[in-house]
Amino acid sequence: MADDALNRSEVEELLKSMDSSPKSESAGAKSPESAADLEAQAEAMLGKKKTPASPSSSAADLEAQAEAMLGKKKAPPASPSSAADLEAQAEAMLGKKTAPKPAAPASGGSSDLDAQVEAMLSKKTPAKPAAPAPVSELESKAEAIAKKPATRQRVVAYDFKRPERVGKEQMRALQSLHEGFARNFGASLSALLRSIVEVKLISVDQLTYSEFVYSLEIPTCFNLLKPTPLEGNWILDLSPSLLYPIIDRMLGGGSSQDAAPKRPLSEIELRLTSRITNVFLRELANAWINAIELKTVIERVESNPQLVQIVPPNEVVILVSFELTMGKIRGMINLCIPFNTIERIGNKLTSNSWVGYASSRYSDTTKEMIAKQIDTAHAEVTVTLAHSKIRTADLFALQIGDIISTEKDIRAPLDVEIEGVVKFVASPGAYKGRKAISIQGIVGDVLKSSAG
Repeated sequence: MADDALNRSEVEELLKSMDSSPKSESAGAKSPESAADLEAQAEAMLGKKKTPASPSSSAADLEAQAEAMLGKKKAPPASPSSAADLEAQAEAMLGKKTAPKPAAPASGGSSDLDAQVEAMLSKKTPAKPAAPAPVSELESKAEAIAKKPATRQRVVAYDFKRPERVGKEQMRALQSLHEGFARNFGASLSALLRSIVEVKLISVDQLTYSEFVYSLEIPTCFNLLKPTPLEGNWILDLSPSLLYPIIDRMLGGGSSQDAAPKRPLSEIELRLTSRITNVFLRELANAWINAIELKTVIERVESNPQLVQIVPPNEVVILVSFELTMGKIRGMINLCIPFNTIERIGNKLTSNSWVGYASSRYSDTTKEMIAKQIDTAHAEVTVTLAHSKIRTADLFALQIGDIISTEKDIRAPLDVEIEGVVKFVASPGAYKGRKAISIQGIVGDVLKSSAG
């Protein structure tokens, strides 16, 4: 330890002698021989091995190396920095760029430079950047934007030539009415033709009369109807591709799929077609009975629909289209109802109390009507005297005068059946020389009394 302290003191004295030696203005370096000697002496004193300095090393470099060995921190001498250099270094530090540490001036310490840098840093304090949002928050926002439905405005073109005069409630009422009509008309037509006929409602639309007329084929079966008490006329159009197979069926033919002839109907065919139209009008009156009591008749039949002008071409009409299927034959039936004919009864079609083909509570009037209809109906009444079991051999050996005994008491009541259902109990007897029974009670009441 004493030797180490001695070596340190000698090195310090050597450094002081170096500092006291004159230096040139341009920090001139000592001769290579003297520098090498000084370095060799310092290494010998400290007992450390160091790489010999290059011949171009200066005294200032040797001094810095010696101070680093002694454990002292000293900045290498440098030319004094200007204010512009200090400001540039401070701005580089503010921009998060690692700037080289400024060298201390030769004439003064590093405390002045540190004070200036700290003063500039205190004046120019950068704003802290906003913390980025968490990843989960960003994902939730993205999902919310993706799930948000895009608002789209539906643009509907309005045609002033086709004003929609019929309300939606009225259209729904007409659709419900004619759906029930289609089922009943199909059942009635099946009974008339003795074949399975299916009638289905296709659509209920509103359009102009001219569009309806020009959509029909020529020739066709164009029936002009008079719906009393309504004003105006209705149109019933029957497709020829459907009529000719039906007429063939009515005359005893089969369900042929031959192409329909392109000609107007003859007088005989019109008479046969009237049977179909009469069924149609009868079921149509039943369908409209809740709204109005119709008595519809056929005024005339045309083959060219363009010759019939019941309303102006731009008048709104309601077109009810049905599809009739009989085997492999399909055809269309169109019912054209001008809106001006049903405009005065439109409130009945939209009323909440109007329900077509819906179950409702029965009234006294309904009960009386049903009672009148079943008053004249015949019912079979059966009285069972007793039940017994015998062998098959005894059954074949039965003769006139044989007596079959049963387990039933003679005083027990007899069961009376109405159409195979036991309804009453009675006792046997005679009335005016004929066998008769006397009703003693209803089956349900008798069972309750016996249980009590």
